[in-house]
Amino acid sequence: MNIRSLTRGDGVVIGAAVLLFIASFLSFYSYDCGAQSSFCPTEPNGWKSGLFPVLPSIFLAGIIAAALIVAARFQPEGRKVVGMGLDQWGTAFAVFAAWSSLWTIVGGGSQVSAGVGQILGLIANLALAAAALLTPRTPALKAPLMGAPGPQAPGPYGAGPNPGYGYPGGMQQPGAAGPYGGQPSYGQPQQHQPEQQDHGMGGAAAAPQAAAQPAAAPAADFAPFWFAVPVARPLYAEDGSPTPVAELAPGTWYLAVDQRGQALVAQTQDGRRGVLQDTTGIQRG
Repeated sequence: MNIRSLTRGDGVVIGAAVLLFIASFLSFYSYDCGAQSSFCPTEPNGWKSGLFPVLPSIFLAGIIAAALIVAARFQPEGRKVVGMGLDQWGTAFAVFAAWSSLWTIVGGGSQVSAGVGQILGLIANLALAAAALLTPRTPALKAPLMGAPGPQAPGPYGAGPNPGYGYPGGMQQPGAAGPYGGQPSYGQPQQHQPEQQDHGMGGAAAAPQAAAQPAAAPAADFAPFWFAVPVARPLYAEDGSPTPVAELAPGTWYLAVDQRGQALVAQTQDGRRGVLQDTTGIQRG
């Protein structure tokens, strides 16, 4: 589970669920008994059995909706329950809870009015339903709740903090294969041949050996680069199979080794390769 998969809309959903839980313990109705009345009933909260079905239709429905929407962020895309995704079920529950809250608050009598819990429950359910409906369509709400980690401070002597595999410019482990099966070249110091000197009487120093020829640039126009995804996205097999072979998580750098139209062929930390079909919003390293 990676909390970097959550969006700003999910943050609104979580906040609304917390507000709903608190509101369920506050007074649902408020009574105006007047100064002359010697008896005034106790103001009930959402857990009062006499208010059924207030608890399941307003408070629990909203909390369940938030749980389903957030849980959908940690599931592979395309997974469905009874023909619908978890986020779709959560949106349906959120709309139902908001509808129930709206109709419940209409009514009352001359001595009965909405309590604090009922008002807060309506506000929370309206915010929950709005976030559930607008997040897939609003870029501001689709943005990650927590941004990708920034560059780390350099270590002593100007060296990096041992970034390892999965970070742009990071050194791979000795002996590890490069992205195309060759030996790694990232972060390796250049090898210099020692100069040979003539120690004979009056002899001049011999010319240094010629430096090694630089490696030929790849013929293809595409150059591999590091990237990170804003939200969790599936990586599909290169043969076109609809079953994901891996899931890319936010906050981790991956290597793009090829491009197929708008899609990228990416390589994970354990060497698996696949096609990233959704490349919108990726961050290049």
